[in-house]
Amino acid sequence: MMGRSNLARTGMLVALLLGGAGRAQEPQQPETPKQQEPQRPQTAAERFQQLSPEQKEALRAKLRELKAMPQEERERIKGNLERWRQMPQEERERVRANLREFQRLTPEERNQLRERFREFRGMSPERKAEVRQRVRAYLRAHPERREQMMENMRRWRQMTPEQREQMRERMRERRRR
Repeated sequence: MMGRSNLARTGMLVALLLGGAGRAQEPQQPETPKQQEPQRPQTAAERFQQLSPEQKEALRAKLRELKAMPQEERERIKGNLERWRQMPQEERERVRANLREFQRLTPEERNQLRERFREFRGMSPERKAEVRQRVRAYLRAHPERREQMMENMRRWRQMTPEQREQMRERMRERRRR
């Protein structure tokens, strides 16, 4: 079975090749005089024909993987693609930047991040809101400390559960003072 990172890459590849990125890579049409009718947007088939043979084969391979997935996974990916298409361009750029950042992580860091995300998803809505609020407040108050926060998070992920509990206790002690 395919891992979530492969699913994410598959979804992004399909979205990028058939969605917005395909349009961004279209050759620039010369400006038409105002009397002519505007050109219609290219269809997915037309954009596919403009791909290199390597890109076409990569897309075909990803589509074969997609077809081999259970229906519920395909539906989940379809929903993600639809959300991608509805996203404002600014939000898409943020997602792309996050994906680039994720690709820079080591495999171990990626796995740790996935585990933390699973933990976060398991939290109650109230606890999630609290965590988000605290992180946002911290970053608003200290934007220069973002890199230090990221390093602290890396260290935290490497701690054993016992070490984490000891750290939590130290933090509680500091707050009491």
